[in-house]
Amino acid sequence: MSKSSKPTLTTEAGAPVADNQNSTSAGIGGPLLLQDQHLLEKLARFNRERIPERVVHARGSGAYGYFEVTDDVSAYTSAHFLGEVGRRTETFARFSTVADSLGGPDAARDPRGFALKFYTEEGNYDLVGNNTPVFFIKDPLKFPDFIHSQKRDPFTGKQEPDNVWDFWANSPEATHQVTWLMGDRGIPASYRHMNGYSSHTYQWTNAEGEAFFVKYHFKTNQGIRCLSAEQGEELSGSDPNSHQTDLLQSIERGVYPSWTLYVQVMPAAEAADYRFNPFDLTKIWPHKDYPLQRVGRLVLDRNPDNVFAEVEQSAFSPNNFVPGIGPSPDKMLQGRLFAYADAHRYRLGVNHTQLAVNAPKAVATGADNYGRDGLMATNAYDRHAKNYEPNSYGGPVETGAPLSAPQQVTGHWGTHEAPQHTKDDDFFQAGELYRLMSEEEKKRLIGNIAGGLAQVSREDVVEKNIAHFAAADPEYGKRVEEAVRELQEG
Repeated sequence: MSKSSKPTLTTEAGAPVADNQNSTSAGIGGPLLLQDQHLLEKLARFNRERIPERVVHARGSGAYGYFEVTDDVSAYTSAHFLGEVGRRTETFARFSTVADSLGGPDAARDPRGFALKFYTEEGNYDLVGNNTPVFFIKDPLKFPDFIHSQKRDPFTGKQEPDNVWDFWANSPEATHQVTWLMGDRGIPASYRHMNGYSSHTYQWTNAEGEAFFVKYHFKTNQGIRCLSAEQGEELSGSDPNSHQTDLLQSIERGVYPSWTLYVQVMPAAEAADYRFNPFDLTKIWPHKDYPLQRVGRLVLDRNPDNVFAEVEQSAFSPNNFVPGIGPSPDKMLQGRLFAYADAHRYRLGVNHTQLAVNAPKAVATGADNYGRDGLMATNAYDRHAKNYEPNSYGGPVETGAPLSAPQQVTGHWGTHEAPQHTKDDDFFQAGELYRLMSEEEKKRLIGNIAGGLAQVSREDVVEKNIAHFAAADPEYGKRVEEAVRELQEG
């Protein structure tokens, strides 16, 4: 301890630092010396403080909490953390915007990521969703192109309406999600005041091996609150960190945000003949067909101690399942099963699952497998432990029990379009959503769409988009066209 009873400042190697205000120089006012290890170490470490930001969902906030089961769903899944009313599971949540960079504003018109990590007794279960029940595309092959169209143009260095609307003009399946995004829920007032959805379809399997397909709905208990386009633009300029501040301060005040989880459950046998493709990410399942069934509640009650260590380095992967839960044939989900985990290996390294926020709590020593070495490996192993399997030395062994029920597949190799169901067009559900809106909601939707389309320089792109809205509902298309022309002529 120093004379002031404060702890001694040290180098990375633990040696005491004599002077942290002045670099070592050759005489007073002379050039600095290469031997100043403390200066070189500080500058070198500072240069390496940032890691690559997420390509999407870069701007985000997070918090810890718990999930508590309130209703018995054991008839549908054997997942232990869902198996008993009253059971609580520690959880970490991360909310995010999608398209902008790490420095972007929280109040942008953009879908919001709604990612959850459940630290269950059977391993970590990651549920990576959004605040909308649908998405713009249905095949992962199109995802890099979609994101390129929404992010900064490589020449102008800014988001271009020409790019945004050109992609949508040539991707009619986006019409449903565009209607969501441009409507009143396009800019949530805070992360606490929005719903979360799995968007994807997942498979649940019960103890008898029966399979069900499910969609998750996290309904905010704070109520839905959203910003108008004008309010979002003003808030983005006055307080770019608005949603981060709101989440942080509400938890610090003890006003813990919560959501009620509901699921839609479809017996697996009904999927083939359902009128929509149940695995199409651009479609919902109407509640009258598959009503919401309550499962439990999510509560966030603790802020991270360090945003970089726990929020920026948090890693969610849709392929992190536990017994009783598995994937579905959803093409977008299938692509994400690889892409998310691979993105984290690139950003954080192959041993990112050893970081505290990502490490499973089901095993006292972390993941128990034969993975070894790699950058920043921190797991300690018995010096006699083998790094291969099978072995004769008592290492971990397989269970032979699949996490979910097997799904039958048939057919030939090839690039196939999804099988057509009776209502599988790109516009029906967008029209249904439009017709659900009040007149005031419709006015705001039309104004938001026209405000973007009127900036597009190519008339054929404008016309293609208008045709999509007209296909969803003739009135919808006509009103968008009239609003665009008015802005163009004004």
